[in-house]
Amino acid sequence: MTDDENRVAGLLLAAGGGRRLGGRPKGLLPHRGRLLVEHAAEVLRAGGCASVHVVLGARAEEVRARAALPDCALIDNPDWEQGMGTSLRAGLTALAGTGTRAALVLLVDQPGIGAEAVARVRRAYRSPRSLVSAAYDGVRGHPVLFGAEHWAGIAATATGDQGARAYLKEHADAVELVECGDVAEAYDIDTEADLTHLE
Repeated sequence: MTDDENRVAGLLLAAGGGRRLGGRPKGLLPHRGRLLVEHAAEVLRAGGCASVHVVLGARAEEVRARAALPDCALIDNPDWEQGMGTSLRAGLTALAGTGTRAALVLLVDQPGIGAEAVARVRRAYRSPRSLVSAAYDGVRGHPVLFGAEHWAGIAATATGDQGARAYLKEHADAVELVECGDVAEAYDIDTEADLTHLE
């Protein structure tokens, strides 16, 4: 791994309040004997991210108290109720000035995405100009990698629950798609019915 690749940070967005789950933050849901936020942070680390940064929001103090997140940088997003875009902005702001060359973004509520998908997306990093996205049968999904040169533009357009969608659409020609459908499933844990995906 080159020095440049060592500067790809994992950015886990885990601030949501789980409105459609009766107000249960998704990061606190149990999965495979631990909390979903712990599972997702480990996926980023196992996928080769040099550091892992976790954006917290809903019941952040409870997550800090209950979750074992050793060596993770915890970032508070006081505006989490305004949507995922605020968490993405908070995470990218925290990474600015750290020497990080790219942020590899994973959502806490997609436990079907494992370390191999993260590793594939991370390996596609080339420079701070890189824009990389996992794809499922050719359709863009998560995780996504944003080279540092794109952070300001992404932050400027990240609103509501859209995250980087508008920016990626505008720069579609620059996005490298990495097929991950053979090693990951990109379902979300959004509703009570989705809880059947948890183990």
